[in-house]
Amino acid sequence: MGAVVIDDNPSNVKAPDGGWGWAILFGCFVITGFSYAFPKAVSVFFKELIREFGIGYSDTAWISSILLAMLYGTGPLCSICVNRFGCRPVMMVGGLFAALGMVCASFCTSIYTIYLTAGVITGLGLALNFQPSLIMLNRYFDKRRPLANGLAAAGSPVFLCALSPLGQVLQHEFGWRGGFLILGGLLLNCCACGALMRPLEPPKKAIEDIKETKTQKPKKLLDFSVFKDRGFLIYTIAASIMVLGLFVPPVFVVSYAKDMGVQDTKASMLLTILGFIDIFARPTCGVVAGLKWVRPRCIYLFGFAMVFNGFTDLMGGAMADTYGGLVVFVLFFGISYGMVGALQFEVLMAIVGTQKFSSAIGLVLLAEACAVLIGPPSAGKILDATGKYMFVFIIAGVEVVTSALVLVIGNFFCIKKPKEAEHKEEAADINELRQVEEQAPEDAKVEPAEVEQFLKEEKEKNGEVATNPETCV
Repeated sequence: MGAVVIDDNPSNVKAPDGGWGWAILFGCFVITGFSYAFPKAVSVFFKELIREFGIGYSDTAWISSILLAMLYGTGPLCSICVNRFGCRPVMMVGGLFAALGMVCASFCTSIYTIYLTAGVITGLGLALNFQPSLIMLNRYFDKRRPLANGLAAAGSPVFLCALSPLGQVLQHEFGWRGGFLILGGLLLNCCACGALMRPLEPPKKAIEDIKETKTQKPKKLLDFSVFKDRGFLIYTIAASIMVLGLFVPPVFVVSYAKDMGVQDTKASMLLTILGFIDIFARPTCGVVAGLKWVRPRCIYLFGFAMVFNGFTDLMGGAMADTYGGLVVFVLFFGISYGMVGALQFEVLMAIVGTQKFSSAIGLVLLAEACAVLIGPPSAGKILDATGKYMFVFIIAGVEVVTSALVLVIGNFFCIKKPKEAEHKEEAADINELRQVEEQAPEDAKVEPAEVEQFLKEEKEKNGEVATNPETCV
């Protein structure tokens, strides 16, 4: 590929906000669907794996946790690969890895080899697709970016609605081995989505200038200067706390219903309901976030979505003790989960900007990886120790609400004050200018009589007074 990044985004290339960007949006929709829905859809096979290998809930929960941890933890690696080789080749290689992992998992004879194949290899493949697709979406959209993020994020619930029942059918017809093999074939569609990621081309006149700047100052493969931004630090801390509990309810809600004695098909329908509500919540939230008054305050809308999600977990853990209660829980959880999904990367894009987003998202995902790896397994340990799902949901809710408080309070006290200081400085400069104008020497002031005399002289010379803006004033 050479040392020059193929799809580097020059600062003078304007985001088209349409055109081929809609194809980019479609590819990002599919990739987001596979990346986020796949770890949840795999939970349909947990009961079968428990029976075959004689393991506990916490052991099977490691599969989803490793998938999510690879999706998040390999963020810096993905950033380096994108900055070095470009988004398109990285995504196509990632699609091959994702499919290979699930195909190999179908031949495994122990849970540990499943961790390696379905967890590590497939998770790495999904990560190499997920992050570059978001980078390309950020490059192709600017004014319509909140809407584009909402529509792309809707891929997660759409695929969850499809993959969860599909997994149940595949398990019934072919067993978990045949189901893993077929799902591996489906993941090859990630390669086709990667082929859609056409890099933006700068104007012909600017190509030589871009080459000169690249030869003078080589691009950093991973830009750590984002840590100087207090907004980025607060966002990273809050997001890391949030993911401790965000993914726990979708992983355990199906098993919760099955332990109540609910049929497998009805239990898996809970994820379908959650996904159906999520489908409409994400684009709607994207439209709201794009409104003129809301977009500058998008971070507070994100904080509200996190509080909403956390309280939903708390109420679900306390009151959802029947199948009907679980249905109500997934309805409200789907709304709040969709809001969080639509806003999380939009807020990050707004904080760091387009140029640093490829490095920022990798570092954020790395920070979240440890929390993702701890979340569901620790919840499984609590479930094994207590035998009650109530504590699992309550702890998840507390973690998400805590993250919202960190984000909103940190933004209000640490980020808002510098902006106010800047406005005060601007106001002081304006006042100084006004004082200078008021203290201007008397000779510089023009009397009205002199203006009238000047206009008369111009009329005698030209025969007519020109009505230009200066004479009108």
